[in-house]
Amino acid sequence: MKIVDVCEFYSPTGGGVKRYVDQKLAFAPRFGHDITIIAPGTHAHIEERAGGRIHWVKAPLLPLDANYRMFWGAAEVWKILDDIAPDLIEGSSPWRGGWLAARWPGLKGSAKAPRMLFLHSDPVSVYPQTFLGGWLGTERVDRMFGWFWNYMRRLNACYDGAIVTNPVMAERFASFRLKNIEVAPFGVARENFGAGARNMVLREQMLATCGLGPEASLLVAVGRHHPEKRIPMLIEAVGIAQKTRPIGLVIVGDGFMRKQIERHAARVPHVRVVGKITDSSQLCAVMASADALIHGSAAETFGLVLAEALCSGTPLIVPEGGASGSFAAPGHAETYPAGNAAEAAAAILRLLVRDRAALTAAASKAAADSVLTVEQHFEKLFAIYERVVRSTR
Repeated sequence: MKIVDVCEFYSPTGGGVKRYVDQKLAFAPRFGHDITIIAPGTHAHIEERAGGRIHWVKAPLLPLDANYRMFWGAAEVWKILDDIAPDLIEGSSPWRGGWLAARWPGLKGSAKAPRMLFLHSDPVSVYPQTFLGGWLGTERVDRMFGWFWNYMRRLNACYDGAIVTNPVMAERFASFRLKNIEVAPFGVARENFGAGARNMVLREQMLATCGLGPEASLLVAVGRHHPEKRIPMLIEAVGIAQKTRPIGLVIVGDGFMRKQIERHAARVPHVRVVGKITDSSQLCAVMASADALIHGSAAETFGLVLAEALCSGTPLIVPEGGASGSFAAPGHAETYPAGNAAEAAAAILRLLVRDRAALTAAASKAAADSVLTVEQHFEKLFAIYERVVRSTR
């Protein structure tokens, strides 16, 4: 098939979406598909890739994050679609890009190409629930944003189906009457993640950067420096837990909140911000060598870093419920109410008194039983797309 992804949030300096799209380009040839990514960029040009290409369309910067740009006019995007005449179109944004993919009129005299909406994010969880959920409660916030769910139903109705990557999110979106939802869980590059990467020398070095000795406990947080990740709350939680036992926190990641997070870290002892780690094997070693991974986001649509942590044999401290909570079986995790620093501190202390070897064994078993490989993800995704194309024909 010729598949075109109108991908509003693909960026050379992007995070999870960029990594995922690069994987899709790499795996497409294995399943006999040709992929074209249409993405907003600094200027119009074509970048050839193994498995396909990226058509960059000149577009303005996104006001809130200079790492990304936003589609503007329809003509450039539709001209590329006209030239390619795809078998299937994927819209991977609920905003301008999603509507451009949905409203492409197609070629005269040709059957309408089927379209799938890939729901990479849950905007209500990312912003309103992050900022207001602690005061108003998540259900009330959802009701307040009923207008948004009306908007999403209109967009969803323009597509032949929607893809989500976690069964919990399928249930959430279906509860707001989105239709034809398919689940294709993300996969982990298992060759780069394993419990054998645990390194006690590295653990000691990380604790030393936090100003602590090897007898202390070590937590790691991994994620974009973005409000939905609630990293300042994690720092606060560690500060509370430090009143009971010595704990270091290493924060991996980057983003537009970097300076704000560094200011928060400076106010709590034994917290270090180390920036982004792009090498998967190095990231695995960091996670495996910590005593646990602590996560703050209640807005994940999958939770890739949590899957990678499980594959690394690393126990979890995560918000209860949602996609993050779906990774939190009792054998390898502790949970807390989202956004509550005191409860997160209590979860930290509960986990740190548990046996690390038993936690590692449980995490590794959970990963083996439930986490797909990257190839398995794309096998499932492309099978869905092939079925949709057959049914629409």
